[in-house]
Amino acid sequence: MRAPLAVNRTFAAAKHLLPRSLLGRSLLIIVTPLILLQVISTIIFYDRHWDTVTRRLVGGFTGEVSALIRLLDENPTPEGQADIVELARNNLNLQITIKPGEVLSPDMPTVTGDGILERTLVHQFNDRVRRPVTFDTASYERLIEVNVQLPDAVLQIFVPRKRLFSSTTYIFVMWMVGSSLILFAVATLFMRNQVRPIRRLAIAADDFGKGRDHPEFKPAGATEVRQASAAFLDMRDRIQRQISQRTDMLSGVSHDLRTPLTRMRLQLALLPQSDGIAELRSDIAEMERMIDGYLAFARGEDEESAVEIDLGALLGEVASAARRNGEDVTLKAEEALRLTVRPTAMKRALTNLVENAARHGDHIRITAQRDRKAVEVAVEDDGPGIPEEQRTEVFRPFYRIERSRNPETGGVGLGLAIARDTVRRHGGEISLGTSEMGGLLATVRLPL
Repeated sequence: MRAPLAVNRTFAAAKHLLPRSLLGRSLLIIVTPLILLQVISTIIFYDRHWDTVTRRLVGGFTGEVSALIRLLDENPTPEGQADIVELARNNLNLQITIKPGEVLSPDMPTVTGDGILERTLVHQFNDRVRRPVTFDTASYERLIEVNVQLPDAVLQIFVPRKRLFSSTTYIFVMWMVGSSLILFAVATLFMRNQVRPIRRLAIAADDFGKGRDHPEFKPAGATEVRQASAAFLDMRDRIQRQISQRTDMLSGVSHDLRTPLTRMRLQLALLPQSDGIAELRSDIAEMERMIDGYLAFARGEDEESAVEIDLGALLGEVASAARRNGEDVTLKAEEALRLTVRPTAMKRALTNLVENAARHGDHIRITAQRDRKAVEVAVEDDGPGIPEEQRTEVFRPFYRIERSRNPETGGVGLGLAIARDTVRRHGGEISLGTSEMGGLLATVRLPL
């Protein structure tokens, strides 16, 4: 059981390292095989081509040195040695110097490096020359110094580096890296063009969910993306058509309901004043208020356009209206709380929260602040609050904690439902909690 758990944890840790965007993941899918191919090709090239070519070049140089040593042994005279030095310079492209009487120091390192060239030189000279020898591959940029111990002298040889080292190695590596960068740049441009329509679709869907119009959006990109965009446009048209039909229907219902109520009010005005008449007038007024509440809830988002507003100013209007009704309201809002909303709908939602707080508490506190992603509005009161087990139920339409249906104590039961419906249509969320004042805390979070 431990092995699968360890594997799952490894995959989970690796998953957190993956890019989160579609562009990043697409590039990872393209680039990962490319990098693996480049690494495998480089390993094969290094192991086969570079090693083989270097071994052959060093082998040829070692054979020349071995031949020169044999010629020096057969021609020990100064004239013969001079001819051999001239032969090496003109025909072998080697600069040699014979240092009579010198001896290589045993403390001197055999080689100055530990690369494939140095290892090949040591191996070849040990096999074919079999004399004490030292190599200096670091002191000169274009030359390599080789010192070979002769019986009574030291043979100093300077050989061009390009004779022992293939420059195609660097060309190959540069070609690999350059081609990879070009392919990566092309893949990035291509994938960015493919991802851009998806990002536009996401922005259009997000704007539509927040009640913002996006008329310039048109299907673009690959066939699948165009199909998704066309499906989104059809869905948007259907939803807008349904909203328009519902609004028209509710306008007719409102007119049909208000007409008999108006007729009843006029008839009551012609009757003699009495206690029964006053009660009927009160009932009619209450019926009109209830109809207004039902229609406001059923209407939801009307044809009002979303515009950029100062939420602090809107909260100031809500607080001023509550103060005119005799409520004790404290408002504290940060400056420049600008966001795009439907002003009338949002004002109605916030007013519902304040009226709910005023109905159950004596003091109301409104605060508004923003972070990087959203604006948060809190409405608190010092009333009895709402039990935790009922904080979800109170958002249901027509639900009331107080069961008497008395409008003076519990309203119609639509205030919180309308508020949440409006906030959600703006892409936000509303939650209930316990206030530091002892009552209810209603928190509205609206995305920027």
